[in-house]
Amino acid sequence: MKKLLLLVTLNCLALHAATDPLEGLWQGYDGEWVHVSRQLTALAEAIPTDKYSWRPAPGVRSTSEVFMHIALANFWLLGFTGHPMPADIKSNGMEKSVTAKAEVISYLTRSLEAVKTAHLDVKPADLSRKVRIADRDATVDGIYLRILVHANEHMGQLVAYARMNGVVPPWSETGAK
Repeated sequence: MKKLLLLVTLNCLALHAATDPLEGLWQGYDGEWVHVSRQLTALAEAIPTDKYSWRPAPGVRSTSEVFMHIALANFWLLGFTGHPMPADIKSNGMEKSVTAKAEVISYLTRSLEAVKTAHLDVKPADLSRKVRIADRDATVDGIYLRILVHANEHMGQLVAYARMNGVVPPWSETGAK
């Protein structure tokens, strides 16, 4: 009976952790990355296919372009930490040419996973390694911080896009804050 109760309790905890919209918050870089990654993925899936071409005004990125911008920037910035660009990333033009929802989500999730894996594998001593980006000196740690901030910046933009199109972010539907 004790084993059964323990098993049920562990399953409930696992289920709660898997569905907790606040998972990762206040847990350092890796936890924050898990949090924003889950939100980006959930929002990408929640936005209807026909809204991927929507843009708030002429000359402003469309929904698909924002998601692709995040994905391409993740891969590009990872390059400065020592991770090569995937062979199928041909140009920044992909931001405009990759527009199908399934393909956009595929690039987005690949890039989010690439950042997660790369950061988990980085050695603490390597975080202070100097790199050169956009004619400036930076550190590997600074590059990872830029990736996290950039993802959250565009998350805000995408939440606004979604709400302007009547889409409630999935984590808001549950009443979580």
